[in-house]
Amino acid sequence: MLVRKNRVCPVERAGSLDNRFRRWLQNPWKILGPFIKEGMTVLDLGCGPGFFSIDIAQMVGKSGRVIACDLQEGMLQKIRNKIHGTDLEKRIVLHQCQESEIGASEKVDFVLVFYMVHEVHNQEKFFNEIGATLKPNGQVLIVEPPFHVSKNAFEETIRTALGSGFEVVERPKVLFSKAVILQKVCPRPSTDQQDGCHGNGPNNINWQVHSA
Repeated sequence: MLVRKNRVCPVERAGSLDNRFRRWLQNPWKILGPFIKEGMTVLDLGCGPGFFSIDIAQMVGKSGRVIACDLQEGMLQKIRNKIHGTDLEKRIVLHQCQESEIGASEKVDFVLVFYMVHEVHNQEKFFNEIGATLKPNGQVLIVEPPFHVSKNAFEETIRTALGSGFEVVERPKVLFSKAVILQKVCPRPSTDQQDGCHGNGPNNINWQVHSA
């Protein structure tokens, strides 16, 4: 989906993505709490071992759902092991995506893309597919790293998203990172357009990325 399999963080190093130091530095509740509400369906895109997914499942409550999406089955297995025998099993759906597409069919209220977008080759197609996944008025939180992504590169990503039918809602502060909340712009309804907030592009698109 987001990176070629031979360029992703190996499953053996999953511990570096989920530890106490990162939780102190990037606390999921502080970052996502203002945006994720009970009952939401949330797509955690490039979820890894579930650093954000577990907390999101608690935020959305029993009536919500989390789609934890990753390219590697090994990362999804890490989440499966964490939630086995808990109430979170009913809230978290594990989805293995492909290198060329997300492939998630369920509509969502919110998408988290953390430290991923700079790896996408074709960002226009990427945003089109996210738009096709969002419910009307759904939002996306994009967070990019401080060193891999320059200010100019981040602004170019935002311009690409705007060209794909998104608008900037907010620029939240995330420690040592660049972040933006985007929302899908809903066009005026017409007789042949019943729910026009689902993106401009086709569902099956190729937006392969490389690892920085």
